Formats: sequence, C-alpha cells, structure tokens
Amino acid sequence: MSTNGADRKRCLKVRLGVHSYLFTESWSDDVLEILDTARGLGAEFMEIGVGDDVQFTPRLTRQRAEALGLALCLGPGNVWPLACDLSSELAEERELGLAWHQRQVDLAAELGAMAYGGALYGHPGVVKRRIAPPEEYERIAEGLHQLAGYGQQRGVLTVVEPMSHFRTHIANTPQQIMRLVDRADHPNLRVALDTYHLLTEVRDFRAAILATAAKLWGLHACENDRGAPGGGLVPWDQVFAGLADNGFDGYVLLESYNSAQGDFAQRRGMFHNVCPDPVAFVRQGFAFLRSQLALRPAQP
Repeated sequence: MSTNGADRKRCLKVRLGVHSYLFTESWSDDVLEILDTARGLGAEFMEIGVGDDVQFTPRLTRQRAEALGLALCLGPGNVWPLACDLSSELAEERELGLAWHQRQVDLAAELGAMAYGGALYGHPGVVKRRIAPPEEYERIAEGLHQLAGYGQQRGVLTVVEPMSHFRTHIANTPQQIMRLVDRADHPNLRVALDTYHLLTEVRDFRAAILATAAKLWGLHACENDRGAPGGGLVPWDQVFAGLADNGFDGYVLLESYNSAQGDFAQRRGMFHNVCPDPVAFVRQGFAFLRSQLALRPAQP
C-alpha cells in the first residue's frame, strides 16, 4: 500500500456490522432469525459472543449466515473461566488459557467465521494496580504468537482489542496494544479499537487510529454511554479522519447490551437504558455512520 496520505484516503472502505448482544444475551439455535434481522437492516457481518455457557449448532448458524451473505466473527463475551488467562504468572493457567482460546478458534473455523477477537491477552475485569512488567508482556506475547499461529492454521484471524483501565491494566491504548502485537510478531495477528474504551484513554482519536497502522482490522463504534454513535462525547470527526488517513479497509461494528432483556445489561455493568429496541439502535447507528462515510466517500 502506498504511504502517500492522499492515496490512502482514496482507499477508505467500511463494512458495517452488529453484535449479537444488541439482540440477545446468549446465542442459540432459537435465535437464528436475528441473522435475518441484521441483514435486513443492512449489516454485512455479525459478531457472536461465545463462552462455556453458550450452546448452539454451528452448522445451522453457518448455513443461515451464508445464505444471507452475512459474514461472522466471534468474541469471548460469555462465560470465560478466570483460570484461563494468557497473562497469568502461573504456567498452568497460561496453558489453560491457550487451550480455551483455541477451542473458540475451532468453533470459529466450524462456523466459517473470519476472526476471533477481544481482550485475549488477559482477562477483562482483572485489573492489577501496577504497570505491567516486561516479563508479563513477554509471556503474553508468547501466548498470542501461539494463538495466532493456531488461528492461521484454521483460517481464522486473531484480533486483540485494548480496553479502558477500568477493565484491564495490560493494554489500554493503541500504543500498548501495538507493543504486544509487535512482540508477538505473527502475521495472523490484528487489532480492533473501541471508541467507548478509547474515550478514557486517549485525547487524539486520529493519532490513536494511526498508531495501529496496517494492523487495524476493525472498530467498535460506541458512544461514551455505550449507546448508538452520534450525539455523545466521542469526536467522530477525528475517528473518521484517522480511518481515512490510515486507508482503512475493514469492519465497523455496533456493540452494546440489550437493556430490555431482564437484568442482562446491568450484569454487564451498564445501568442505563440505551438499547431497549435493537432495531431502532441499529437504524440510528448505521444512519449516523453512513452520514460520516458520505463525507469521505471511497473512490476507486
């Protein structure tokens, strides 16, 4: 790819997608119609939350998604045992972590999913009140290298995402996640950014996006309250300027928690009612994102 800024801007391409958590707490064979709904709203891909408590028939989900022309990716958002941790000081827990993530990669391959991603370097919610020492980064990088290699064998990208300092001490900024990616040193490893998490960690969103360079695979487009993008505190002009300058050719995902399904959102730490109607949420979010894209149209 050319390093000329004007050339990169001409390469801006975005595929819009949605997270399963907008519609349901747990993926199952009973909710396959969500794929139809997502495609009908204009989504080109869906991220499905997986974990030890999620049971479904991969063949049925894959067949439905393929029939709709809807791409899939997976993220470890449901039950993920604390002992399964690539950052642990204990070798046996790192081994458990690698094996656990490899099982999710196997599931992704079975689904025909393009990527498996999230805060794979540690365990979201585990925050050690210290700077990550060099040896912690080294063992995480080793685990990520092995996981990315396994994903490459299965045809599934491995994607890592920095999170706010309220969720992890390991990788909060794009610069920190790139340190891990560079140390892991594997061609199958990519980066996703989340505007909700970035809001507490960076001041210059354009610079944050540019820091990920060619490794940027996707963006979770959320407002500061995890609501639909637009009208909040996220500086979207900076976000899309960074994507354009970076020659972004990837995936932008709407992610939040359905706040109309019992206490699902509250158990995920969201105590306000930003997604009582997922269809309205997606329509509003996609309309805003498309309005931003219209200001920076992709060109041949």
